[in-house]
Amino acid sequence: MRHFDELLEELRAKLLEMSGLVQSAIHKSALSLRERDLSLAESVLKGECRINQLELDIDALATSLLALEQPVAADLRFITAAAKINNNLERIGDLAQNIAERAQALLNEPRFDVRVDISQLADLVESMVQMALDSFVKKDPQQARRVLFSDDGVDALRDSVFAQLIDYMKKNSQAVEYCVDLMFAARSLERIADHATNIAESVLFMTEGVDVRHHAHAH
Repeated sequence: MRHFDELLEELRAKLLEMSGLVQSAIHKSALSLRERDLSLAESVLKGECRINQLELDIDALATSLLALEQPVAADLRFITAAAKINNNLERIGDLAQNIAERAQALLNEPRFDVRVDISQLADLVESMVQMALDSFVKKDPQQARRVLFSDDGVDALRDSVFAQLIDYMKKNSQAVEYCVDLMFAARSLERIADHATNIAESVLFMTEGVDVRHHAHAH
């Protein structure tokens, strides 16, 4: 049992490390986009290797715990949730990398005076990820539910950004490539929010044993 507890603590510690790295990657990638900062974008790309390695380590730990220790009840739900959260964190890391790559591309293009709410979108998405991970650490189902209800706001902002960019491209054909890069970045931010929602759903499963994947707002 002692060995089981040690493995469980190692799993928790690695998930927390990965959470911190992924949150940093989101923040840096969004900032690199906003500030046109190449060093921040490069930092995100360099950090991807550690995130990928942690995903493999966590996956191996979770598999080992499930196969060899035969956990039950709360421990079983925690390990299952940890495995799902691990997968979502890795995907968020990939999306942060995509945003950093768009930021790099924008540095090679002429700058246009496109006024869109990407910064506001990035702030909301960062907040959702932070809230989702906090709900996991604190085992707080109410905070997890707040994440689920934030997703509509992200979708609305994404739609607003797309509409603004399409309107700008219609008026200025030279800005098409620039605007398309911003659209891809906005789409990546929206997908990060989707993964934050997935993490919150895993927290609800872990804490309450409920599966809300297809009817989140009913709970």
